[in-house]
Amino acid sequence: MPWLLSIWEEFLDWLPVLLTLLDIAVVVGTIVWVLMTKIDSTSAVAWCLIILFLPFLGAMLFFFFGYQHVDRPLRRKRQHKRKYHSGAVRRGWETDSGHWVPSQPGAKRDESPLDSMTNLAYRFGAHALTTGNRIDFYDFGPPAFDAMLQAIEQARHHVHLEFFIYQPDNLGRRFLDLLSAKARQGVEVRLLYDAMGSHRLPARMLRPLHDAGGKSSVFLPLNPFRRRLQINMRNHRKLTIIDGQVGFVGGLNVGDEYMGQVPRFGPWRDTHLRLLGPAVTDLQRIFCEDWDFAAGETLTGSPYLQAQQSAGPHAVQIIDSGPDRDLKGIREIYFAAITSARKRLWIASPYCVPDAGILDALRLAAYLGVDVRFLGQWQPDKWIPQYAARYYWAYLLAAGVKIYQYTRGMMHSKFILVDDDWCTVGTANLDNRSLHLNFEVNCLIYSKDAVAELERAFLRDLDDSILLDPRAYADRPFPGKLLENACRLMSPVL
Repeated sequence: MPWLLSIWEEFLDWLPVLLTLLDIAVVVGTIVWVLMTKIDSTSAVAWCLIILFLPFLGAMLFFFFGYQHVDRPLRRKRQHKRKYHSGAVRRGWETDSGHWVPSQPGAKRDESPLDSMTNLAYRFGAHALTTGNRIDFYDFGPPAFDAMLQAIEQARHHVHLEFFIYQPDNLGRRFLDLLSAKARQGVEVRLLYDAMGSHRLPARMLRPLHDAGGKSSVFLPLNPFRRRLQINMRNHRKLTIIDGQVGFVGGLNVGDEYMGQVPRFGPWRDTHLRLLGPAVTDLQRIFCEDWDFAAGETLTGSPYLQAQQSAGPHAVQIIDSGPDRDLKGIREIYFAAITSARKRLWIASPYCVPDAGILDALRLAAYLGVDVRFLGQWQPDKWIPQYAARYYWAYLLAAGVKIYQYTRGMMHSKFILVDDDWCTVGTANLDNRSLHLNFEVNCLIYSKDAVAELERAFLRDLDDSILLDPRAYADRPFPGKLLENACRLMSPVL
């Protein structure tokens, strides 16, 4: 029909104008969105540049990776956190359960440097300091998973597991078979996994667990019909708690790669803990809060949250953080660790993508003569964060930081040693994703013996590592430097 043809031809004539107007609207609207939501100026500038040069793609990337909308699910997460923290500890100092609540700001007490750090962590959202804990360290997956499975086998009341990645492979089936068997015995089994990290886990694999009476739930499911396509704000925690008495936390997820059985990764170097004592109750509280948020089931009372007997010599403080808080507690503790170190600061992390404050603090520590060492990857599992890290390495090397690359396999440990006094071990990497975007949990350990054990592990790792030469690194090829600069533009979400 001629009139339809004429309308179509007129539409085609106007199409470039319409696309131009749409392009301008998308760019302006998204930049306004960035400016209204991004506090960090470096992050805001980076996102604005991406949106200007890649209008439609940049807007889409910001929606999926850059925007942390605290909508109803995260407001609800805050409510659950308040519920599980209210009444959990009392003001003053209590010693009956091994918990020590720091004094309030302004209270007059003589404080040692470690007292100051525990008080600071408490004000950053950490749980109360606990004494009388036993810690067993694991450097590789097989012994750690054997200990977890043995503890699950001995469970009498409940088994709680929370993982970022749960793979549908041999190890995943091994865990599920045991969990199903325990559920059939009448043990309460609860498995919480992250929707993004465990996207490969099919629902059918969980049916035997459900049929046996066990429960599972997914953290922040990806649902486009409820505006839940958020790639950020993932639950990166790895927790296993049995009967409220035994707790495991660290870098290990559930998957064959963590057993060192995936050739492209090789041997998997990680750091995982088994805890006995009062600190386990705080790990349990974190799980209960996350489970209540994800599954809608409130877990309270003595079977779950109970006073613990002394089990060892270590003082431990549990700290969790996430995008549901304005103050990023683990990030602030990392910053405090760097600025408080006087003799040495040894860091192990698979990724090194620090924000501007952390980067400046690391450089300042090295300039002040602190022995700053960073242990990272040689063969990365993710190339973009690795090239972004190489950009920051140049500045750290110039300041005197010693950087080592682990060559024996995949380096996935996450710990920091501060002088000879205390250390932090957990799930948080030294990158913006862990410190600003994800839900994480770390153990702050105030124990010279624990520091000495991690020191020995760190030194063993250095035997399998390459030390970067600052002058040779500065002369690396230009194409590599260009790629590093391009990748570091994604630093706010790496």
